Amino acid sequence: QTIVIEDLTVRNMVKNRKLARAISDAAWAQFRSLLEYKAAWYGREVIAVDRFFPSSKLCSVCGTLADKMPLHVRTWTCECGTTHDRDVNAARNLLAAGRAVSACGAGVRPQRRTPGGQSATKQEVSRREP
Repeated sequence: QTIVIEDLTVRNMVKNRKLARAISDAAWAQFRSLLEYKAAWYGREVIAVDRFFPSSKLCSVCGTLADKMPLHVRTWTCECGTTHDRDVNAARNLLAAGRAVSACGAGVRPQRRTPGGQSATKQEVSRREP
């Protein structure tokens, strides 16, 4: 029912000399417009996650955010002991962010200060004692 994509800046990606031709030939703007058109046609929802969302640096198991992660790092181990493939971990985080948008209408841009102390991607009921 829902398709979640990551909104990336193609202009910056083309600056990579090794991948410039392949990225330019892909016609990403046309792909996205066709995807949104077909989704609307079939009654589906397309959610574009903001480009600054740390999808590959965020642990999909415990939620820990890694400090730095250069592009050559393809697998990494979190503090919780889980070993992640960079792309699979990003896909899991994007799916979770898209579900949060569908469920509660929250934004998927990383927030500097979380209202109420909780992010939308991890919904837990806070229990206060009277």
